[in-house]
Amino acid sequence: MNLKENLVESISRAVEAVFTTMLGASVVPGEVTVAKGAPEAQDGVLSFIGVAGSWAGTGCVSCTPEVACRVCSQMLMTEATAVDEEVLDAVAELTNMIIGSVKNDLEAELGPLGLSIPTVVFGKNFRTKSAGHAEWIIRRFGWDSDAFEVRMCLAPSEHKAPLQPHVLEPANQIGI
Repeated sequence: MNLKENLVESISRAVEAVFTTMLGASVVPGEVTVAKGAPEAQDGVLSFIGVAGSWAGTGCVSCTPEVACRVCSQMLMTEATAVDEEVLDAVAELTNMIIGSVKNDLEAELGPLGLSIPTVVFGKNFRTKSAGHAEWIIRRFGWDSDAFEVRMCLAPSEHKAPLQPHVLEPANQIGI
């Protein structure tokens, strides 16, 4: 199996597991596409997480405001009717769980990888762009009558040093 196939399968497993476990919901995997270059302008909620290591890139979840509110409602067991801070936090956490699971799957093939904290964008007619020329793997999903996408791009990193855990040195203490 190649990296693209592994990525698609890993995204599908992660989304299905997270939706079943955290939202008590089932999803239907849909179309897989590959995109290169900057996407068209879009509306809605987009949550990004950076991936770094011997390979680097970005993973993201893209959905409508209605799906974002539904995610929040299911996750927090409360009614969310408009995109607010709680809704954006819920989508960020959903993205963290999905892309974190994909990262864990891919480490066997790609080596240690790290994740950034999520960044969430909500608006109308906005564009996003990632540095580099990597292809985006886009997997669509159906959730009852709603739909959302999980996107990921990965490319060999220019920095080949493996990730090392950061150890904090104790500060010098002055005794009295």
